[in-house]
Amino acid sequence: MRKRRFLVLIFIFLCLLMTVGLYFLPPIHDRVAWRLDSLITQIKYKLNPPEEAVFVPAQKTPAAVVPSATALPAAQSTSTNSGPTLTPTPAVSPTITPTPLPGAVSLDGVVYVDQFNRWNYCGPANLTMALKFWGWKGTRDDIARVIKPGANEPDKPFIDRGKTDKNVMPYEMANFVIDETPYNVLVRYGGDMDLIKRLIAAGFPILIEKGYYERDYTGKVAWLGHYSFVTGYDDEKDVFIYQDSYPPEKVSGENREISYADFNEGWRSFDNIFMLVYPPERDAELYGLLGDWGDPAWANQHALDIANEEVQSLNGIDAFFAWFNKGTSHVNLTQYGEAAEAYDRAFDIYAGLGEDDKQRPYRMMWYQTGPYKAYYYSGRYQDVINLANVTLDTVSDKSLEESIYWRGMAEQALGDTAAAIADFRMTVYLNSSFTPGIEALINLGVQP
Repeated sequence: MRKRRFLVLIFIFLCLLMTVGLYFLPPIHDRVAWRLDSLITQIKYKLNPPEEAVFVPAQKTPAAVVPSATALPAAQSTSTNSGPTLTPTPAVSPTITPTPLPGAVSLDGVVYVDQFNRWNYCGPANLTMALKFWGWKGTRDDIARVIKPGANEPDKPFIDRGKTDKNVMPYEMANFVIDETPYNVLVRYGGDMDLIKRLIAAGFPILIEKGYYERDYTGKVAWLGHYSFVTGYDDEKDVFIYQDSYPPEKVSGENREISYADFNEGWRSFDNIFMLVYPPERDAELYGLLGDWGDPAWANQHALDIANEEVQSLNGIDAFFAWFNKGTSHVNLTQYGEAAEAYDRAFDIYAGLGEDDKQRPYRMMWYQTGPYKAYYYSGRYQDVINLANVTLDTVSDKSLEESIYWRGMAEQALGDTAAAIADFRMTVYLNSSFTPGIEALINLGVQP
């Protein structure tokens, strides 16, 4: 009897060993790892609900002196999501010649790419579609190796692989286009639907970042951010046509339709940001279509004007997004004191959300880091640290390199160099391509 029991245990052990071995085979691991991680995340969120984490600003008195844009640390800029100024503005802003647009356009030559069997891959998948439209021959994994390297680092523990970067920022995608392809790229805030139609009608598909809602495991409606590749519109149906790299189950992601109203509502939560990838020989044509949006300063001010109107008219979660956008636009205009005040108001509204069927949008700081800049450059270092800690509490594995980076910057400003070094090193561990963390360590005389 004991011998039989021993043999059964040996058999079970060998089966488990074989299962683990099969799991690490690349074809199986690629298909299963993200599902296993999703299950682990759900368990952690059940034990520690992320929507209950609330940041309360503690230093609401604006600093007397707000640093100018020249004070930005290495690899940062006036963009809310960091990164360089991508495309120079022409010396003379061209005017738009009014031309009646067709009532409907659906661009040909779109190559659909999904993000299935990959973790948080909407950035690489959508950028792949934008590049392939112009003839690029690469794949979503070629992009991820550069902008999402955690998915391709076999030396990391298996639980970290493929999920070390919760979100790929617009500047990271734009940098890939500049550094790795022959194409140009442009990123602007404050876009509108008429502009999108004009660009699409001229043959320029557009990448946008927008919010959407879905029910999660708690039964509540959760807000998430998602990139979309917009390739058409139809005025008779009042819809945009877009490619969805991660559609709902049993729904095709190709040429999906979204109403103008729903599109605008989702776009609002990202300050109406848009990105254009295009051949350099069409640069003059594109700027002719953009008109005033060719000037990033004008676009940032236009985004602020939109936010100033919306904070007066919106309520609930939409008011939170509007005030957040107001802060984002002030950051992009290097008006950090005003930005901090706007973000304070946004977080005040945030604290009161979640009583109805909708959760608080706890993922907001996964995608946009403007508050860190506003508080840091207003001298509110403890608020930077507190916000980073609250944000990291919403992540099951605390793997947001941007939040950890800004916490490190604030720790350094407060004289806690050891804590800052530890945080900067963690950013590089989570994302080996994270230039701000690398440069922060080098500036401190420490090897990454």
